[in-house]
Amino acid sequence: MKGEFKMAKLLYIQSSPRKERSSSNKIADAFADAYLKQKPKDEVVRINLFEKVLPPFDGFTINAKYNIMHGQKHSKSEADAWAIVEGIIEEFKSADKYLFSVPMWNFGIPYRLKQYIDIITQPTYTFTFEQDKGYKGLVVNKPAMVVFSRGGDYSNPEIEKQVDHQKSYMNLLLGFIGFTDIKSVAAQPTLAGGPETASVKIKQACEQAENIAKNF
Repeated sequence: MKGEFKMAKLLYIQSSPRKERSSSNKIADAFADAYLKQKPKDEVVRINLFEKVLPPFDGFTINAKYNIMHGQKHSKSEADAWAIVEGIIEEFKSADKYLFSVPMWNFGIPYRLKQYIDIITQPTYTFTFEQDKGYKGLVVNKPAMVVFSRGGDYSNPEIEKQVDHQKSYMNLLLGFIGFTDIKSVAAQPTLAGGPETASVKIKQACEQAENIAKNF
């Protein structure tokens, strides 16, 4: 029907196993709550990557990927393995908007988030390549909000440039698969300054996230 209102799906991807004790989850939860106050008919689908079953990317799965890249057919075992990957990609691409909670682990991202990224970042599904045009992302016209938390304080641009493989990687990866509207907040330090400093920084990040949610 013309003019019919379409409810949107916000996919909320959590990459911390600490649940309610996670700083990034607290801030992302504040964003999700504020978002639903603005758009109560929309759907928020939460995925905790430390609870979700993710297939190892080896054996029949990696063979299936390279068969696609080389234009070759799948064996029955490869097809079965690849169907699991396709299901995870479809779940990801079915969303209209995205929210990621990403703590910094050893200057980068948690390994379960990296595994998830390695599963969904696939040729012909989330990006394409043409010899004369290069790479092109296929997840387009969808906004992403990324919440970062860091135990240390890397707000100094020079220090951040040296050690940040968290925000820089997420921006690179999301841009690679097609995202152009990427917003973010970062809470830091959540450990180095002690609990009082952490509480202040998390509260400030929550307020920033809630403001972004109003027009997301």
